[in-house]
Amino acid sequence: MTDHTAVITGASKGIGLDLAQRLLDQGYRVINLSRNAPGFTHDRLETMPVDLLDAQAVAEVAAQLPGRGVTHLIHNAGLIWPNLVEEASPADITGLAQLHLGAALTLLQAVVPGMKERGFGRVLFNGSRAALGVPTRTAYSATKAGMIGMARTWALELAPHGITVNVVAPGPIQTDNFWGIVPKGSDREAELATRIPVGRLGTTRDVSNAFLFFCAPENSFVTGQVLYVCGGASVGTISL
Repeated sequence: MTDHTAVITGASKGIGLDLAQRLLDQGYRVINLSRNAPGFTHDRLETMPVDLLDAQAVAEVAAQLPGRGVTHLIHNAGLIWPNLVEEASPADITGLAQLHLGAALTLLQAVVPGMKERGFGRVLFNGSRAALGVPTRTAYSATKAGMIGMARTWALELAPHGITVNVVAPGPIQTDNFWGIVPKGSDREAELATRIPVGRLGTTRDVSNAFLFFCAPENSFVTGQVLYVCGGASVGTISL
């Protein structure tokens, strides 16, 4: 058992679910913020239902977080909304900006006073290799790139208080988001794997390994960084 409480957005499936289970195994308390509860229960797991695309709903949930001893804020939830530039719209950018950036800001503002008082905190983003550019990702790439700038700013502001802020940026990972674009078991999926330098697609465990590194109290000298978990895809170029 630890004294750590992690708020994880989107812990009902995929990367967030794997991370939540691993933190629970380490004795954390976990608060899941998502539209749905995960498919398991645990006496140290709580789900607070919220649509993170709804700024008012996020504000209402955030108001319930002070006093809960939150030590870790992990903004994992994300959507892609792929479109070629001719079909992209400003509304795509506005919506994903609320999900990827606005929700994170509101949640941080709710928990950062407690982190400062404690002299310890870990703030983590689930970014994306797409921040470097991927076809059909106008809104997604823009807002994931925005995460990096925001995280680096927060890292500078919060470092004197013992709070680190980092970004884990996955490449192609076998999750529902990925399979929503690349059909599961398809020739396209197999071909994409061959174009990744390590020769395979990533797993949720690959990504949660990186999150666990940044979560650990002993890793206090790393902040404002982006760790690409992409099998080398960030070194070259691939497209989905």
